[in-house]
Amino acid sequence: MSCSVPRPVAWGTVSSSSPSSASPTPGPIADAAPLSLCAREPHVPADRLVAEMVPPPRFDAVRFSTYIPDPNQPSQTEAVQVLEGFAAGLDGAAAGGSGKRRLFGFGKAPKKAPSGPRGVYLDGGYGVGKTHLLASLWHATPAEPALKAFGTFVELTNLVGALGFQQTVKTLSGHRLLCIDEFELDDPGDTVLVSTLLGKLVEAGVALAATSNTLPGKLGEGRFAAADFLREIQGLSAHFRTLRIDGEDYRHRGLPEAPAPYSDDVVTKAAHATEGATLDAFPDLLEHLARVHPSRYGALTDGIRAVCLTGVRPVPDQSTALRLVVLADRLYDREVPVLASGLPFDQLFSEEMLKGGYRKKYFRAISRLTALARDAGRLAGSE
Repeated sequence: MSCSVPRPVAWGTVSSSSPSSASPTPGPIADAAPLSLCAREPHVPADRLVAEMVPPPRFDAVRFSTYIPDPNQPSQTEAVQVLEGFAAGLDGAAAGGSGKRRLFGFGKAPKKAPSGPRGVYLDGGYGVGKTHLLASLWHATPAEPALKAFGTFVELTNLVGALGFQQTVKTLSGHRLLCIDEFELDDPGDTVLVSTLLGKLVEAGVALAATSNTLPGKLGEGRFAAADFLREIQGLSAHFRTLRIDGEDYRHRGLPEAPAPYSDDVVTKAAHATEGATLDAFPDLLEHLARVHPSRYGALTDGIRAVCLTGVRPVPDQSTALRLVVLADRLYDREVPVLASGLPFDQLFSEEMLKGGYRKKYFRAISRLTALARDAGRLAGSE
């Protein structure tokens, strides 16, 4: 199915320029039609996929000094101290080559890492600042950005899908540090894949850091027959020293209430009046996401300052839902407001999905899309 909105001139290869950080503002009705996500088919070179593994824009300025520990939670202060020491222990010496030479596996062979835990694992509830601390570790590690990688667990598995396993190992083996945010194991395939990947990276001397809401020894529980993959799960746990970060756990607050959706007419007018906005029918966008590899969803949103969607409705199946989760993450990282008609975002996923093995991903997507929908209120003139 093609998009049901007017399309701009064909994009071809999407520009690799960073999206604007300025907040979108509605203006006079534009002569040109809005942009369309469905009209974009980004072709992202492998070196860009790796180069973009940095903390998202909203965490550009965070540092250990900007993390304010709760005085009633000593584990938060301890975590900062441990991570500062961990960063200082990474001397920034290149593990092997640089730039494109490392990308394709050339350069000096990396030094083997010592035995024992080679990373830190931040465990705690939502809202205690785990991602803030992980990004601060990335910034504090004394190595050039090309020797450090930061991405979500989904981005890491998508990188493997885009480059292939062996190429991913060669590429990341040249790094000093790999930071993995929102670490989760949702299926046995990911368990074996990530266990093997991290094992090879540790052997190559790469330090690891990760965040999750699940202790490393408990990963996979409730999602599949974890006992059948106990060896792999225990192998993952052995790579990390766990730091428990206590604090108020936002999981017990339930889902945020999504703002009421707007009419198709309001959404369409806002798209025409907002520079850099896209306008797509929600069902068409879901179909388009199936044709674009998730590793390219970041490029799909390059330069976009607002996303306008008509006809939001429940996602039809789990594969579609997981692709939407990835898009929601990329939009949230870039702080792109989302204005929509149809159903509110807290009705995107079925009750069965919200009780299944991917429930954490779906709750996160609802929370993030809801936040972006609130940000979009000013585009419709409701703020």
